[in-house]
Amino acid sequence: MAQADERPGAARNDHQCMRQLTSLDAQFLALEDGRTQGHVSALGVFDAETTSGRRLDAALVRELVTARMHLLPTFRWRLAPVPFGLDHPYWVDDGAFDVEYHVQDAALPAPGTQRQLADLVAHLIGRQLDRAHPLWELYVIQGLEDGSVAVLTKMHHAAVDGLSGAEVLSVLLDNSAEGRDLDAAPAVVAERFPSEVEMLGRGLVGMWRQPLRALKAAPTTLPHLDDVATLRHVPGVKAIARTSRLVKRALPMRSGPALQGNSLVAPQTRFQTRVSAHRRVAFESMSLDDVKLIKNTFGCTVNDVVMAICTTGLRSWLDEHGELPAESLLGFIPVSVRTPEQMGTFGNRVSVMITELPTETADPVQRLRRINESMKSAKVRHKALPASLMQDANHFIPPALLAQAARATSRLAGIRGIKQPVNVAISNVPGSPTPLYLGGAVQRAQYPISAILDGIGLNITVFSYQDSLEFGIVVDRAQLDDPWPLLAAIRAGLDELRDLASEHARVSHLTEKRAVR
Repeated sequence: MAQADERPGAARNDHQCMRQLTSLDAQFLALEDGRTQGHVSALGVFDAETTSGRRLDAALVRELVTARMHLLPTFRWRLAPVPFGLDHPYWVDDGAFDVEYHVQDAALPAPGTQRQLADLVAHLIGRQLDRAHPLWELYVIQGLEDGSVAVLTKMHHAAVDGLSGAEVLSVLLDNSAEGRDLDAAPAVVAERFPSEVEMLGRGLVGMWRQPLRALKAAPTTLPHLDDVATLRHVPGVKAIARTSRLVKRALPMRSGPALQGNSLVAPQTRFQTRVSAHRRVAFESMSLDDVKLIKNTFGCTVNDVVMAICTTGLRSWLDEHGELPAESLLGFIPVSVRTPEQMGTFGNRVSVMITELPTETADPVQRLRRINESMKSAKVRHKALPASLMQDANHFIPPALLAQAARATSRLAGIRGIKQPVNVAISNVPGSPTPLYLGGAVQRAQYPISAILDGIGLNITVFSYQDSLEFGIVVDRAQLDDPWPLLAAIRAGLDELRDLASEHARVSHLTEKRAVR
Protein backbone atom coordinates (compact mmCIF):
# COMPACT_ATOMS: atom_id res chain seq x y z
CA MET A 1 0.00 0.00 0.00
CA ALA A 2 1.33 3.46 -0.88
CA GLN A 3 2.18 5.69 2.03
CA ALA A 4 -0.35 8.47 2.68
CA ASP A 5 0.85 11.94 1.67
CA GLU A 6 1.14 14.03 4.88
CA ARG A 7 1.78 17.37 3.19
CA PRO A 8 -0.76 20.22 3.48
CA GLY A 9 -3.39 19.63 0.88
CA ALA A 10 -2.82 15.89 0.55
CA ALA A 11 -5.97 13.80 0.65
CA ARG A 12 -5.89 11.08 3.29
CA ASN A 13 -7.93 8.13 2.03
CA ASP A 14 -6.45 5.39 4.24
CA HIS A 15 -9.22 4.11 6.53
CA GLN A 16 -6.62 3.16 9.12
CA CYS A 17 -5.14 6.64 9.52
CA MET A 18 -7.32 7.74 12.44
CA ARG A 19 -4.81 9.72 14.47
CA GLN A 20 -4.54 10.20 18.22
CA LEU A 21 -4.03 13.61 19.75
CA THR A 22 -0.76 14.08 21.59
CA SER A 23 -0.86 14.99 25.26
CA LEU A 24 -0.12 18.60 24.31
CA ASP A 25 -2.94 18.66 21.75
CA ALA A 26 -5.28 17.21 24.36
CA GLN A 27 -4.23 19.83 26.88
CA PHE A 28 -5.72 22.59 24.72
CA LEU A 29 -9.03 20.72 24.89
CA ALA A 30 -8.66 20.12 28.62
CA LEU A 31 -8.13 23.82 29.38
CA GLU A 32 -11.51 24.81 27.95
CA ASP A 33 -14.32 25.69 30.32
CA GLY A 34 -16.92 28.44 30.45
CA ARG A 35 -14.20 31.09 30.69
CA THR A 36 -11.27 29.81 28.62
CA GLN A 37 -11.39 29.02 24.92
CA GLY A 38 -8.93 26.73 23.14
CA HIS A 39 -9.07 28.16 19.62
CA VAL A 40 -6.89 30.67 17.78
CA SER A 41 -8.09 33.01 15.06
CA ALA A 42 -7.02 35.23 12.20
CA LEU A 43 -8.84 38.30 10.87
CA GLY A 44 -8.26 39.02 7.19
CA VAL A 45 -9.42 42.27 5.57
CA PHE A 46 -10.08 42.09 1.82
CA ASP A 47 -11.28 44.14 -1.11
CA ALA A 48 -15.05 43.87 -1.42
CA GLU A 49 -14.83 42.48 -4.96
CA THR A 50 -12.64 39.99 -6.75
CA THR A 51 -10.57 41.07 -9.72
CA SER A 52 -13.29 39.59 -11.94
CA GLY A 53 -15.91 41.82 -10.32
CA ARG A 54 -17.70 39.26 -8.15
CA ARG A 55 -18.74 40.27 -4.64
CA LEU A 56 -16.74 38.66 -1.81
CA ASP A 57 -19.42 37.07 0.34
CA ALA A 58 -20.13 33.86 2.24
CA ALA A 59 -21.41 32.12 -0.89
CA LEU A 60 -18.10 32.67 -2.69
CA VAL A 61 -16.10 31.50 0.33
CA ARG A 62 -18.27 28.38 0.67
CA GLU A 63 -17.55 27.52 -2.96
CA LEU A 64 -13.82 28.05 -2.40
CA VAL A 65 -13.68 25.94 0.76
CA THR A 66 -15.74 23.15 -0.80
CA ALA A 67 -13.49 23.05 -3.88
CA ARG A 68 -10.44 22.74 -1.63
CA MET A 69 -11.88 20.25 0.84
CA HIS A 70 -9.26 17.68 -0.19
CA LEU A 71 -6.55 20.20 0.72
CA LEU A 72 -7.94 20.85 4.20
CA PRO A 73 -7.66 17.73 6.39
CA THR A 74 -8.05 19.66 9.64
CA PHE A 75 -11.37 21.05 8.37
CA ARG A 76 -12.63 17.45 8.03
CA TRP A 77 -11.38 16.10 11.36
CA ARG A 78 -13.94 15.33 14.05
CA LEU A 79 -13.15 14.36 17.65
CA ALA A 80 -13.69 10.80 18.79
CA PRO A 81 -13.34 10.81 22.61
CA VAL A 82 -12.25 7.76 24.58
CA PRO A 83 -14.90 6.78 27.17
CA PHE A 84 -14.12 7.78 30.76
CA GLY A 85 -11.07 9.72 29.50
CA LEU A 86 -8.97 6.55 29.69
CA ASP A 87 -6.72 7.85 26.89
CA HIS A 88 -6.38 10.92 24.71
CA PRO A 89 -9.05 11.35 22.02
CA TYR A 90 -8.61 10.71 18.30
CA TRP A 91 -9.23 12.66 15.11
CA VAL A 92 -11.49 10.94 12.59
CA ASP A 93 -11.62 12.21 9.00
CA ASP A 94 -15.29 12.83 8.21
CA GLY A 95 -14.45 13.11 4.53
CA ALA A 96 -16.70 16.18 4.27
CA PHE A 97 -18.20 18.95 6.38
CA ASP A 98 -21.38 21.01 6.46
CA VAL A 99 -20.09 24.12 4.74
CA GLU A 100 -23.32 26.02 5.53
CA TYR A 101 -22.68 25.44 9.24
CA HIS A 102 -18.99 26.30 9.22
CA VAL A 103 -18.98 29.34 6.87
CA GLN A 104 -21.40 32.00 8.08
CA ASP A 105 -22.43 35.55 7.23
CA ALA A 106 -22.07 38.43 9.66
CA ALA A 107 -22.45 42.19 9.34
CA LEU A 108 -21.63 45.36 11.23
CA PRO A 109 -24.18 48.10 11.95
CA ALA A 110 -23.46 51.46 10.35
CA PRO A 111 -20.99 53.09 10.21
CA GLY A 112 -18.87 49.90 10.57
CA THR A 113 -15.81 51.29 12.35
CA GLN A 114 -12.64 49.42 13.34
CA ARG A 115 -13.84 49.38 16.93
CA GLN A 116 -17.19 47.93 15.94
CA LEU A 117 -15.35 45.22 14.01
CA ALA A 118 -13.14 44.55 17.04
CA ASP A 119 -16.22 44.25 19.28
CA LEU A 120 -17.83 41.73 16.92
CA VAL A 121 -14.59 39.72 16.71
CA ALA A 122 -14.32 39.72 20.51
CA HIS A 123 -17.87 38.37 20.73
CA LEU A 124 -17.24 35.66 18.13
CA ILE A 125 -13.98 34.42 19.64
CA GLY A 126 -15.65 34.25 23.05
CA ARG A 127 -17.82 31.36 21.85
CA GLN A 128 -16.42 27.83 22.07
CA LEU A 129 -16.32 25.59 19.03
CA ASP A 130 -18.88 22.77 19.01
CA ARG A 131 -17.08 19.43 19.47
CA ALA A 132 -19.83 17.58 17.61
CA HIS A 133 -18.43 19.16 14.41
CA PRO A 134 -14.93 19.65 13.01
CA LEU A 135 -13.37 22.34 15.18
CA TRP A 136 -13.33 25.42 12.95
CA GLU A 137 -15.59 28.29 11.90
CA LEU A 138 -15.30 31.05 9.33
CA TYR A 139 -17.25 34.34 9.36
CA VAL A 140 -17.56 36.67 6.35
CA ILE A 141 -18.22 40.11 7.82
CA GLN A 142 -19.81 42.85 5.69
CA GLY A 143 -20.55 46.50 6.47
CA LEU A 144 -17.07 47.90 7.11
CA GLU A 145 -17.04 51.68 6.69
CA ASP A 146 -14.31 51.66 4.03
CA GLY A 147 -16.21 49.15 1.93
CA SER A 148 -13.84 46.24 2.61
CA VAL A 149 -14.88 42.78 3.80
CA ALA A 150 -13.42 41.02 6.86
CA VAL A 151 -13.05 37.25 7.22
CA LEU A 152 -12.56 35.76 10.68
CA THR A 153 -11.20 32.20 10.78
CA LYS A 154 -11.35 30.21 14.04
CA MET A 155 -9.41 26.94 14.40
CA HIS A 156 -8.90 24.87 17.54
CA HIS A 157 -5.40 24.82 19.00
CA ALA A 158 -5.77 21.06 19.50
CA ALA A 159 -5.54 20.68 15.71
CA VAL A 160 -3.09 23.44 14.77
CA ASP A 161 -0.33 25.55 16.27
CA GLY A 162 0.82 28.88 14.85
CA LEU A 163 2.85 27.39 12.02
CA SER A 164 0.37 24.70 10.98
CA GLY A 165 -2.46 27.23 11.25
CA ALA A 166 -0.58 29.38 8.76
CA GLU A 167 -0.36 26.31 6.50
CA VAL A 168 -4.15 26.02 6.59
CA LEU A 169 -4.52 29.70 5.67
CA SER A 170 -2.07 29.18 2.81
CA VAL A 171 -4.52 26.66 1.35
CA LEU A 172 -7.37 29.18 1.48
CA LEU A 173 -5.28 32.08 0.16
CA ASP A 174 -3.58 32.28 -3.23
CA ASN A 175 -0.49 34.08 -4.50
CA SER A 176 -2.39 35.45 -7.49
CA ALA A 177 -5.92 36.59 -8.30
CA GLU A 178 -6.27 33.68 -10.73
CA GLY A 179 -6.10 31.11 -7.93
CA ARG A 180 -4.67 27.64 -8.48
CA ASP A 181 -5.29 24.64 -10.72
CA LEU A 182 -7.48 22.07 -8.98
CA ASP A 183 -8.20 19.84 -11.99
CA ALA A 184 -6.32 16.89 -10.49
CA ALA A 185 -8.07 17.07 -7.11
CA PRO A 186 -8.35 13.52 -5.68
CA ALA A 187 -11.54 12.26 -4.09
CA VAL A 188 -11.72 12.29 -0.32
CA VAL A 189 -12.97 9.09 1.34
CA ALA A 190 -14.45 9.35 4.81
CA GLU A 191 -13.22 7.21 7.69
CA ARG A 192 -15.84 5.19 9.50
CA PHE A 193 -16.63 6.86 12.81
CA PRO A 194 -15.85 4.34 15.57
CA SER A 195 -18.40 3.19 18.13
CA GLU A 196 -18.04 3.83 21.85
CA VAL A 197 -17.19 0.18 22.37
CA GLU A 198 -14.34 0.44 19.85
CA MET A 199 -13.05 3.60 21.50
CA LEU A 200 -13.24 1.94 24.91
CA GLY A 201 -11.09 -0.89 23.54
CA ARG A 202 -8.55 1.63 22.26
CA GLY A 203 -8.55 3.31 25.66
CA LEU A 204 -7.92 0.08 27.53
CA VAL A 205 -5.01 -0.79 25.24
CA GLY A 206 -3.67 2.74 25.57
CA MET A 207 -3.66 2.52 29.37
CA TRP A 208 -0.87 -0.06 29.18
CA ARG A 209 1.28 2.31 27.12
CA GLN A 210 0.96 5.27 29.47
CA PRO A 211 3.52 4.14 32.10
CA LEU A 212 5.95 3.30 29.30
CA ARG A 213 5.63 6.82 27.87
CA ALA A 214 6.28 8.32 31.29
CA LEU A 215 9.33 6.11 31.88
CA LYS A 216 10.73 6.96 28.45
CA ALA A 217 10.27 10.70 29.01
CA ALA A 218 11.54 10.79 32.62
CA PRO A 219 15.35 11.06 32.07
CA THR A 220 15.11 14.11 29.78
CA THR A 221 11.96 15.71 31.17
CA LEU A 222 12.14 15.58 34.98
CA PRO A 223 15.39 17.64 35.26
CA HIS A 224 13.71 20.40 33.22
CA LEU A 225 10.22 20.19 34.71
CA ASP A 226 10.58 23.65 36.29
CA ASP A 227 11.29 25.09 32.83
CA VAL A 228 7.70 24.37 31.82
CA ALA A 229 6.13 27.78 32.38
CA THR A 230 2.70 26.45 33.29
CA LEU A 231 4.15 24.08 35.92
CA ARG A 232 7.10 26.03 37.30
CA HIS A 233 5.38 27.38 40.40
CA VAL A 234 3.16 24.38 41.14
CA PRO A 235 4.07 23.15 44.63
CA GLY A 236 6.64 20.34 44.52
CA VAL A 237 7.71 20.82 40.89
CA LYS A 238 10.93 22.67 41.71
CA ALA A 239 11.89 20.02 44.26
CA ILE A 240 11.31 17.23 41.72
CA ALA A 241 13.39 19.04 39.11
CA ARG A 242 16.24 19.82 41.53
CA THR A 243 16.38 16.21 42.73
CA SER A 244 16.35 14.93 39.16
CA ARG A 245 19.23 17.25 38.24
CA LEU A 246 21.26 16.00 41.21
CA VAL A 247 20.63 12.40 40.19
CA LYS A 248 21.52 13.19 36.59
CA ARG A 249 24.83 14.81 37.61
CA ALA A 250 25.68 11.80 39.78
CA LEU A 251 25.20 9.36 36.92
CA PRO A 252 28.16 8.63 34.62
CA MET A 253 26.67 10.38 31.62
CA ARG A 254 27.06 13.71 29.93
CA SER A 255 24.78 16.37 31.35
CA GLY A 256 23.65 19.57 29.70
CA PRO A 257 24.47 23.12 30.74
CA ALA A 258 22.98 24.59 33.89
CA LEU A 259 20.00 26.80 33.17
CA GLN A 260 19.26 30.09 34.87
CA GLY A 261 15.81 30.89 33.50
CA ASN A 262 13.80 28.54 35.71
CA SER A 263 14.11 30.82 38.75
CA LEU A 264 12.45 33.84 37.13
CA VAL A 265 9.28 35.10 38.82
CA ALA A 266 6.85 37.51 37.18
CA PRO A 267 5.79 40.62 39.13
CA GLN A 268 2.09 41.06 39.77
CA THR A 269 0.00 43.12 37.32
CA ARG A 270 -3.72 43.29 36.63
CA PHE A 271 -3.28 40.59 33.95
CA GLN A 272 -2.13 37.93 36.43
CA THR A 273 -5.62 36.97 37.62
CA ARG A 274 -8.32 34.57 36.49
CA VAL A 275 -9.95 35.45 33.19
CA SER A 276 -13.66 35.88 32.61
CA ALA A 277 -15.66 34.52 29.68
CA HIS A 278 -15.43 37.83 27.79
CA ARG A 279 -12.75 39.35 25.58
CA ARG A 280 -11.66 42.65 24.15
CA VAL A 281 -9.69 42.97 20.90
CA ALA A 282 -7.64 45.70 19.18
CA PHE A 283 -5.60 45.55 15.98
CA GLU A 284 -3.51 47.82 13.77
CA SER A 285 -0.93 47.73 10.96
CA MET A 286 2.52 49.22 11.57
CA SER A 287 5.40 49.88 9.19
CA LEU A 288 7.84 47.03 8.65
CA ASP A 289 10.26 49.50 7.04
CA ASP A 290 10.37 51.47 10.32
CA VAL A 291 11.14 48.26 12.20
CA LYS A 292 13.91 47.37 9.75
CA LEU A 293 15.41 50.86 10.08
CA ILE A 294 15.61 50.37 13.86
CA LYS A 295 17.01 46.86 13.43
CA ASN A 296 19.75 47.98 11.05
CA THR A 297 20.65 51.10 13.06
CA PHE A 298 21.05 49.39 16.41
CA GLY A 299 22.29 45.97 15.26
CA CYS A 300 19.50 43.71 16.48
CA THR A 301 16.73 41.57 14.98
CA VAL A 302 13.19 42.34 13.82
CA ASN A 303 11.91 40.22 16.70
CA ASP A 304 14.00 42.26 19.16
CA VAL A 305 12.35 45.44 17.87
CA VAL A 306 8.88 43.90 18.17
CA MET A 307 9.63 42.87 21.74
CA ALA A 308 11.06 46.33 22.50
CA ILE A 309 8.07 48.30 21.25
CA CYS A 310 5.69 45.97 23.10
CA THR A 311 7.79 46.49 26.24
CA THR A 312 7.71 50.26 25.73
CA GLY A 313 3.95 50.21 25.26
CA LEU A 314 3.45 48.16 28.42
CA ARG A 315 5.82 50.40 30.37
CA SER A 316 4.09 53.64 29.41
CA TRP A 317 0.57 52.24 29.78
CA LEU A 318 1.23 50.66 33.20
CA ASP A 319 3.04 53.80 34.37
CA GLU A 320 0.15 56.01 33.27
CA HIS A 321 -2.22 53.86 35.33
CA GLY A 322 0.10 53.80 38.36
CA GLU A 323 0.71 50.06 37.99
CA LEU A 324 4.31 49.81 36.74
CA PRO A 325 6.21 47.18 38.77
CA ALA A 326 9.73 47.88 39.97
CA GLU A 327 10.95 44.64 38.35
CA SER A 328 11.06 43.56 34.71
CA LEU A 329 7.98 41.93 33.29
CA LEU A 330 8.34 38.43 31.88
CA GLY A 331 7.25 37.50 28.37
CA PHE A 332 5.94 34.11 27.24
CA ILE A 333 7.13 33.48 23.66
CA PRO A 334 5.86 30.45 21.71
CA VAL A 335 8.55 28.79 19.58
CA SER A 336 7.99 26.24 16.82
CA VAL A 337 10.00 23.01 17.15
CA ARG A 338 8.48 21.56 13.99
CA THR A 339 11.10 19.87 11.83
CA PRO A 340 10.99 19.98 8.00
CA GLU A 341 9.79 16.36 8.05
CA GLN A 342 6.87 17.34 10.30
CA MET A 343 5.60 20.11 8.03
CA GLY A 344 2.02 19.38 7.02
CA THR A 345 1.33 16.97 9.88
CA PHE A 346 -0.61 19.62 11.84
CA GLY A 347 -1.17 19.27 15.59
CA ASN A 348 1.18 21.04 18.02
CA ARG A 349 4.96 21.10 17.74
CA VAL A 350 5.70 24.02 20.02
CA SER A 351 7.83 25.02 22.94
CA VAL A 352 8.12 28.35 24.76
CA MET A 353 10.83 30.76 25.79
CA ILE A 354 10.60 33.01 28.83
CA THR A 355 12.40 36.33 28.50
CA GLU A 356 12.71 39.48 30.57
CA LEU A 357 10.97 42.63 29.33
CA PRO A 358 12.90 45.51 30.99
CA THR A 359 9.94 47.79 31.66
CA GLU A 360 11.88 49.41 34.52
CA THR A 361 14.52 50.79 32.09
CA ALA A 362 13.74 54.38 31.13
CA ASP A 363 16.03 54.82 28.11
CA PRO A 364 14.42 53.29 24.96
CA VAL A 365 17.72 52.38 23.25
CA GLN A 366 19.09 50.81 26.41
CA ARG A 367 15.79 48.95 26.73
CA LEU A 368 16.25 47.59 23.19
CA ARG A 369 19.82 46.50 23.92
CA ARG A 370 18.74 44.75 27.11
CA ILE A 371 16.04 42.89 25.18
CA ASN A 372 18.61 41.86 22.58
CA GLU A 373 20.79 40.36 25.32
CA SER A 374 17.81 38.81 27.11
CA MET A 375 16.63 37.16 23.89
CA LYS A 376 20.10 35.76 23.23
CA SER A 377 20.16 34.24 26.73
CA ALA A 378 16.63 32.87 26.34
CA LYS A 379 17.60 31.20 23.05
CA VAL A 380 20.64 29.57 24.69
CA ARG A 381 18.42 28.25 27.50
CA HIS A 382 15.83 27.07 25.02
CA LYS A 383 18.34 25.16 22.89
CA ALA A 384 19.43 23.26 25.98
CA LEU A 385 15.91 21.97 26.58
CA PRO A 386 14.36 18.87 24.96
CA ALA A 387 12.29 19.91 21.92
CA SER A 388 9.34 17.83 23.15
CA LEU A 389 9.48 19.09 26.75
CA MET A 390 5.96 20.56 26.86
CA GLN A 391 4.46 17.36 25.46
CA ASP A 392 6.59 14.98 27.51
CA ALA A 393 5.78 16.82 30.75
CA ASN A 394 2.15 15.74 30.31
CA HIS A 395 3.12 12.05 30.12
CA PHE A 396 3.34 12.02 33.93
CA ILE A 397 -0.37 12.85 34.17
CA PRO A 398 -2.80 10.01 33.31
CA PRO A 399 -5.14 11.11 30.48
CA ALA A 400 -8.15 10.57 32.75
CA LEU A 401 -6.77 13.25 35.08
CA LEU A 402 -5.36 15.62 32.44
CA ALA A 403 -8.43 17.85 32.24
CA GLN A 404 -8.66 18.24 36.02
CA ALA A 405 -4.91 18.81 36.33
CA ALA A 406 -4.88 21.38 33.51
CA ARG A 407 -7.76 23.33 35.01
CA ALA A 408 -6.31 23.15 38.52
CA THR A 409 -2.96 24.47 37.26
CA SER A 410 -4.78 27.20 35.34
CA ARG A 411 -6.72 28.26 38.42
CA LEU A 412 -3.51 28.31 40.43
CA ALA A 413 -1.99 30.67 37.85
CA GLY A 414 -4.78 33.15 38.43
CA ILE A 415 -4.63 33.40 42.23
CA ARG A 416 -3.14 36.56 43.68
CA GLY A 417 -0.28 35.87 46.06
CA ILE A 418 0.83 32.79 44.12
CA LYS A 419 4.08 33.22 42.18
CA GLN A 420 3.27 33.71 38.51
CA PRO A 421 5.34 32.33 35.61
CA VAL A 422 4.84 35.20 33.12
CA ASN A 423 3.01 38.50 32.58
CA VAL A 424 2.19 38.57 28.87
CA ALA A 425 2.27 36.30 25.82
CA ILE A 426 4.04 37.84 22.81
CA SER A 427 4.41 36.09 19.47
CA ASN A 428 5.88 37.23 16.13
CA VAL A 429 4.89 35.08 13.12
CA PRO A 430 6.45 35.66 9.67
CA GLY A 431 3.95 35.95 6.84
CA SER A 432 3.86 36.58 3.12
CA PRO A 433 5.97 39.42 1.66
CA THR A 434 3.74 39.47 -1.44
CA PRO A 435 -0.02 40.08 -1.88
CA LEU A 436 -2.43 37.24 -1.16
CA TYR A 437 -5.94 36.68 -2.53
CA LEU A 438 -9.11 35.01 -1.29
CA GLY A 439 -11.14 33.79 -4.24
CA GLY A 440 -9.61 36.58 -6.32
CA ALA A 441 -10.10 39.38 -3.76
CA VAL A 442 -6.85 40.95 -2.62
CA GLN A 443 -6.02 40.81 1.08
CA ARG A 444 -5.29 44.20 2.61
CA ALA A 445 -4.29 43.02 6.09
CA GLN A 446 -4.24 39.92 8.27
CA TYR A 447 -4.49 40.43 12.01
CA PRO A 448 -3.73 37.59 14.45
CA ILE A 449 -6.33 37.03 17.16
CA SER A 450 -4.87 34.69 19.77
CA ALA A 451 -5.96 33.22 23.10
CA ILE A 452 -5.50 34.12 26.76
CA LEU A 453 -5.41 32.00 29.91
CA ASP A 454 -5.76 32.35 33.65
CA GLY A 455 -2.72 34.28 34.86
CA ILE A 456 -1.92 35.47 31.31
CA GLY A 457 -4.80 37.79 30.50
CA LEU A 458 -2.95 39.69 27.77
CA ASN A 459 -1.77 38.35 24.41
CA ILE A 460 0.06 40.41 21.77
CA THR A 461 0.61 38.58 18.48
CA VAL A 462 2.18 39.99 15.33
CA PHE A 463 1.99 38.80 11.69
CA SER A 464 4.14 40.23 8.94
CA TYR A 465 2.37 40.85 5.65
CA GLN A 466 3.94 42.65 2.68
CA ASP A 467 5.47 45.85 4.10
CA SER A 468 3.51 45.83 7.37
CA LEU A 469 3.51 44.27 10.80
CA GLU A 470 -0.06 43.43 11.81
CA PHE A 471 -0.59 43.68 15.57
CA GLY A 472 -3.45 41.90 17.31
CA ILE A 473 -4.15 42.38 21.03
CA VAL A 474 -6.52 40.12 22.98
CA VAL A 475 -7.32 40.85 26.64
CA ASP A 476 -9.81 39.73 29.24
CA ARG A 477 -12.60 42.30 29.37
CA ALA A 478 -12.75 42.19 33.18
CA GLN A 479 -9.04 43.03 33.35
CA LEU A 480 -9.01 45.70 30.62
CA ASP A 481 -12.19 46.99 29.02
CA ASP A 482 -10.42 49.13 26.37
CA PRO A 483 -7.17 47.80 24.84
CA TRP A 484 -6.90 50.52 22.17
CA PRO A 485 -4.84 52.92 24.36
CA LEU A 486 -2.39 50.06 25.01
CA LEU A 487 -2.11 49.50 21.25
CA ALA A 488 -1.54 53.26 20.80
CA ALA A 489 1.24 53.11 23.40
CA ILE A 490 2.92 50.30 21.42
CA ARG A 491 2.73 52.41 18.25
CA ALA A 492 4.22 55.35 20.17
CA GLY A 493 7.08 53.03 21.17
CA LEU A 494 7.73 52.28 17.51
CA ASP A 495 7.62 55.98 16.59
CA GLU A 496 10.06 56.82 19.39
CA LEU A 497 12.63 54.23 18.33
CA ARG A 498 12.18 55.13 14.64
CA ASP A 499 12.89 58.80 15.38
CA LEU A 500 15.96 57.87 17.43
CA ALA A 501 17.20 55.61 14.64
CA SER A 502 16.69 58.37 12.05
CA GLU A 503 18.57 60.86 14.22
CA HIS A 504 21.35 58.34 14.78
CA ALA A 505 21.62 57.82 11.02
CA ARG A 506 21.67 61.59 10.40
CA VAL A 507 24.41 62.17 12.95
CA SER A 508 26.46 59.26 11.60
CA HIS A 509 26.14 60.68 8.07
CA LEU A 510 27.33 64.13 9.19
CA THR A 511 30.23 62.59 11.09
CA GLU A 512 31.28 60.63 7.99
CA LYS A 513 31.12 63.78 5.83
CA ARG A 514 33.35 65.69 8.26
CA ALA A 515 35.81 62.79 8.32
CA VAL A 516 36.05 62.86 4.52
CA ARG A 517 36.83 66.60 4.54
